[in-house]
Amino acid sequence: MGKRDDVLVSSASQVLNQPSSSPCLANEIPEAYAWASQESGEGRVRAVRNSLARVLGWGMPDRLSRSRRQRLDEMVALFEHRSYGAEVNLETRNQTWQRIYLMEYGVARLYRKNDEGRVSIHHFFDEGSAIWPVFARTRSERNTLCLTTVTPCTVWEADFRPFRELIKQDGDGAWAHFALALMEELAERSTMREFERQTLSAEERYQIMVRDYPELVERVPDYQLAAWLGVATATYSRLKNGRSRRH
Repeated sequence: MGKRDDVLVSSASQVLNQPSSSPCLANEIPEAYAWASQESGEGRVRAVRNSLARVLGWGMPDRLSRSRRQRLDEMVALFEHRSYGAEVNLETRNQTWQRIYLMEYGVARLYRKNDEGRVSIHHFFDEGSAIWPVFARTRSERNTLCLTTVTPCTVWEADFRPFRELIKQDGDGAWAHFALALMEELAERSTMREFERQTLSAEERYQIMVRDYPELVERVPDYQLAAWLGVATATYSRLKNGRSRRH
């Protein structure tokens, strides 16, 4: 969703054999990869397997080699199903980020907060997103990022270290290929987001958000969207009301 960060989301991709990225694209997840949210037991495990295969850029699980299917099953075994209410802190600053999350249902936000309580929101993550610590700083006590649920959420989560080790077992360069593809998109979105903040008005940035991420407007509180756009809550309210009058 935009800004430079120590965590990258991987969400839906229109190309099945490429690592996926950008958040809040649940509507673009191919049907075969979608969460079976009404199912339980084996149906949900199958959904985790499909989601991991997409995140890794491996393609559909039933088309993988035997060794990759086995490795994928080992990864699935790392994940536990958890439910959280709204405004629950999953990760906090000054504490080592040790988990990877697969979002089954709900919205979470990634942000920084200073000692005075001022917040800068960097990303929102929804269904189909995978959230994990990319850089070494995040995986240490120097971590400056927070991850908190916006709505009630159900997630699959696992310890990041064994997950990374299993990817490395896929062959030389497997981890670098996985991480680099996502880090490149992170850099692209970071520079684009900064460009928009420096060159576009608050009104223009608001219109881009409404156009590109309409699901956020429906599900995320206005004060959080205001922080994400980098405007005061009162300014956001005027932008929103102005658009309502035009429509």
